[in-house]
Amino acid sequence: MNIPYLFRRIIHRLRGRVVRLKPEGAPRGNVLISYTTLPYLDQRPIVLDAHTNRWECMQIARTFLERNYEVDVIDHDDLRFLPQKNYAYFVGTHANFDHIAPILNSDCTKIFHGATCHWRFLNDAERARLDAIEDKRGVRLEPVRALGPNHAIELCDVAIMLGSDATLQTYPQVNKHIERIPLSTTHTYPSPEGKDFEKVNKNFIWFGGAGLAHKGVDLVLEAFASMPEYTLTLVGKISADDPFVRVYKREMYEIPNIKTIGWLDPGSAQFKDICDNSLGIVYPSCSEGCAGSVVLSMHAGLVPIVSKESGVETKDFGVTLKENAVREIRDAVSSFSTLGVDDLKARALATWQYARAHHTRKKFATAFATFVDSLESKPSA
Repeated sequence: MNIPYLFRRIIHRLRGRVVRLKPEGAPRGNVLISYTTLPYLDQRPIVLDAHTNRWECMQIARTFLERNYEVDVIDHDDLRFLPQKNYAYFVGTHANFDHIAPILNSDCTKIFHGATCHWRFLNDAERARLDAIEDKRGVRLEPVRALGPNHAIELCDVAIMLGSDATLQTYPQVNKHIERIPLSTTHTYPSPEGKDFEKVNKNFIWFGGAGLAHKGVDLVLEAFASMPEYTLTLVGKISADDPFVRVYKREMYEIPNIKTIGWLDPGSAQFKDICDNSLGIVYPSCSEGCAGSVVLSMHAGLVPIVSKESGVETKDFGVTLKENAVREIRDAVSSFSTLGVDDLKARALATWQYARAHHTRKKFATAFATFVDSLESKPSA
């Protein structure tokens, strides 16, 4: 039992579920962040490094603290919170933006933090995936990643966005400045230069979070089930009671070239060993902001074969799927595997170098600080 965590939870409830942070210097105003209080309550590395949003939320707060703002942090789904003070800035995700934005002081700058595709695009995309599985398997699965309707992009004064141009294009055209901020990562790894590419050229992984249908696992399974000469390792949030797992039990557990591992700590030796013995990650998600699991895999030197909806740039080292079709996945996997060892090594190194150049905590911190400074430099109305 984690006593410090339970103690923090009790205090957190007594304080109205608000984490209050004070700057070192004299306060010059207040900032409200609606994202996640978890990293302030459970500070174990396995929790802090389980998702990029935990560190990123803390870094957003640190950026304002460094500029001598007092910062209040609440959870993104807290619909009970009512402002008790004036805020200079409000940073919020989609969930409770509609609830909070209209009741803030009129001179508060409202910043939408777009960590996903637009909610309507996301919901439609997941529904289409579930329709396709029902057509193939005769079983109707329920949505796992659906978002509630909201008007965050319309209500905000300015927005920051994780992801690619494909992510940005899912949002309606509004007369708002949208600043692209690079996703950070939770783990980094040594260069893949020493990998035996001749040995691993037929080995691939799928690695992701909740929502197996949403993240295209059915497509990856069907592709590899028809390619017995290739191996697929599934790592992520996979539970035996998941209805999706029951529908795809044969592919996940009974086909020799497909191995289902389940959740692993990306900092573990087992996860690193799987990456060292694989060539790429196949991830045809139907909707993301920027897929953190893909970015992390790129840091481990895995070449990405991903959907454009993953929000990850593949440049000239990976493959962005156009249709997310089983045939297209098969073709991409087999095309990669037939490349020469020197070409595979060059692509893996380019993948790793791109991740280290574009997706780090330092890059996120610098980009967000620059964004805040640009707001601070604007004359008040």
